Amino acid sequence: MALVQIQINKPNHPSAKKLALFNLGFRPFFLGAGIFAVVSIALWIYVYFFHGSASITHITISQWHAHEMLYGYGMAVVAGFLLTAVKNWTGIQTLYGKPLMALFMLWCAARLLFLFGTTFLPWAAAADMLFGLFLIGAVARPIIKAKQWKQLAVVSKVILLWVGNLAFYLGCYGILTSGMLYAINGAVLLFISLILMIGRRVIPFFIERGVEEKIQLKQYKWLDISILAVFVALFLNVIFIQIANLTSLLAWVLFALNGYRLRNWHAAGIWQVPLLWSLYLSAWLINVGFLFYGLQAQYSQLSILTLHLFTIGGIGLMTLGMMSRVALGHTGRDIRKPSRWMGFAFAGIVMSLLFRSLVPMLSTQHYTNWILISSILWILGFAVFVAVYAPILLKPRTDGAFG
Repeated sequence: MALVQIQINKPNHPSAKKLALFNLGFRPFFLGAGIFAVVSIALWIYVYFFHGSASITHITISQWHAHEMLYGYGMAVVAGFLLTAVKNWTGIQTLYGKPLMALFMLWCAARLLFLFGTTFLPWAAAADMLFGLFLIGAVARPIIKAKQWKQLAVVSKVILLWVGNLAFYLGCYGILTSGMLYAINGAVLLFISLILMIGRRVIPFFIERGVEEKIQLKQYKWLDISILAVFVALFLNVIFIQIANLTSLLAWVLFALNGYRLRNWHAAGIWQVPLLWSLYLSAWLINVGFLFYGLQAQYSQLSILTLHLFTIGGIGLMTLGMMSRVALGHTGRDIRKPSRWMGFAFAGIVMSLLFRSLVPMLSTQHYTNWILISSILWILGFAVFVAVYAPILLKPRTDGAFG
């Protein structure tokens, strides 16, 4: 079953001719995520490379940057995706109109306040925590009402992300020792976990319907269960037990299992379709991340490579590809005819990963220059997304339906 199915309903809904930004969750949160991906990294360039002033105390600049990319950008994509997907899973309308606007405003408030560093930290924390709580409620309510108990597995990960965010803020105030470290490491793994879970449902579905040839990809339940079990063991070990050799073993087992699954998902036609190769390549970048994750115990210098394989290559590229496809499908547009500019956007994110992780390892003398180039490529990739998709996200569906 596809995670996100295209539904056409209420063709003459009175709101269909008005501004559509708050008709369904993906609209404001995908647009907000795209804009924030540009603004936050532009500010990061200003602070990191040009020594711009930012009032940051109790945490490092890197922790500030990591928090906003994970709990800021990442959570916006999760919110938009799940508020849309849950409506399709359950057939029950999720937030729209003023309630959706209120939820989005909480996310915006936290992001804007945190852009000023830690000056307004109490208010940013309050807005962030309330946003997370209301999102959990908005996603869980339709699932519980429809008694689709298996879907609560996704909600559990959102709850864990909320707990991780709380740990970050408690760490900022010295209440929880190493709270920021737990929060950031945990969030990276939780986002990867969400991608593995959601990707299992949608990537094969998208590939089967997106390539010209007629195919049916192989799926194995034992493989899905094995990947889930090994990943849970890896997460628990990394966050709580911290046995380095066990981390290596579990990461390598994940690399083997997930690599076999991705091999079964391959079809030659995907490389002709940017909305497919971006998702498939991102899934492989995550898998390569597992390989290097297992090597970190022996080679600590690989930690930066692993981190950005997971974040830029995994979270960044996967979410950009997913937002691009979902936004087309849920506005009544042809998913087979995306803007040709999105191919350049996806390529920009891939190049951003290379300049952030691989190139600095090969040429250390220009380290800061490579990171600057990587940041600019990221900004360009998401700027293209915003330019292409802002009109799509703001305007009503092309078929006149509400959503």
